[in-house]
Amino acid sequence: MSLIAQYLVPFLIILSVVVFVHEYGHYWVARRNGVRIESFSIGFGPEIFGRTDKAGTRWKFSLIPLGGYVKMLGDADASSTSIDRAKAAQEGSFPSKSVAQRMAVVFAGPAFNFLFAIVVLSFLFVFSGRPFTPAVVGEVQQDGPAAAAGLLPNDRITAVDGKAVDSFERLQDIVRDAAGVPLVLTLERGGQAVQATVVPKLQELTDRFGNVHRIGLIGVSRAGVEFVRSNPLAAPFQAVGEIGRMVGGTLQAIGQMIVGSRGTDELGGPLRIAQMSGQIAQDGLVPAIWFTAVLSINLGLINLFPVPMLDGGHLVMYAIEAVRGRPLGERSQEIAFRIGLAMVLTLMVFATWNDLIHLRVVEFVKGLVS
Repeated sequence: MSLIAQYLVPFLIILSVVVFVHEYGHYWVARRNGVRIESFSIGFGPEIFGRTDKAGTRWKFSLIPLGGYVKMLGDADASSTSIDRAKAAQEGSFPSKSVAQRMAVVFAGPAFNFLFAIVVLSFLFVFSGRPFTPAVVGEVQQDGPAAAAGLLPNDRITAVDGKAVDSFERLQDIVRDAAGVPLVLTLERGGQAVQATVVPKLQELTDRFGNVHRIGLIGVSRAGVEFVRSNPLAAPFQAVGEIGRMVGGTLQAIGQMIVGSRGTDELGGPLRIAQMSGQIAQDGLVPAIWFTAVLSINLGLINLFPVPMLDGGHLVMYAIEAVRGRPLGERSQEIAFRIGLAMVLTLMVFATWNDLIHLRVVEFVKGLVS
């Protein structure tokens, strides 16, 4: 029971919030474009409980809590990959709407995920403060690259290769991707500007969730973390900037995985998310809210990838329809969605396999049969 309370409950709450935000985006824009919604579900499979509102929409929780869907009039299935011909011509059906309206409905899901994250991060920045770590050296590892370059405790790093650095996090971002590359640091020491050349060393680190990262390190620790409360007017812009950095970092990591310069063992699935949800929830409400915002950003970003079955794939097909003046043929759409389904399922299986290895389930099973 304690295991369920520690991991499963936080996971279900956090995932349900993120999925609700995404699906509500589809629902809200669809309703404002005159589309009738048949059902709004958190989870897949058989219904556990629900209610039907005055507009005829069935709001429900379903058995498998790994996503959700909005089924609109004219959809033959929950994923909107095929059309119910008997309903498509009816007033208020999704297929009867213009291409622009359908694109707006599809785009609204990821958009709401990002808007939700902006609102959440803005409130956190105003009331809890924005985490900020000055680029000041705390301790210097004796046998590390920084010590060899002559860095000392309390040195303030103001620039790297002539580009200004305003936080320790920014310094880490530069260093982690520069293993073996000489970096010229501009330091402020005792009121004077000093320069030092350091070469980050490639190392493997395991984070608190067991993920192994191959990154560049120079062998220094931060002096301390500060929380700076933001002005309410500036907080949304700062939240957008933070989201931009997260998205940029995610896309960079994916690109590195594709070209092979970064391991794919960092990819995680539902089991890893459940583990992270439970561990972060133990740290308190604020970290859990922060994690929910991050998960919302990732869900919005992933759904914008141009893969059939995902929102991005639907947007590509609607864009093609807008250019051609007519939709792709049913056979072409069927092939595209089958390819998309295969890609999504392959990624899910791969991520789940990573989870099983990460959580030592595979090792445990091998021990039972050996």
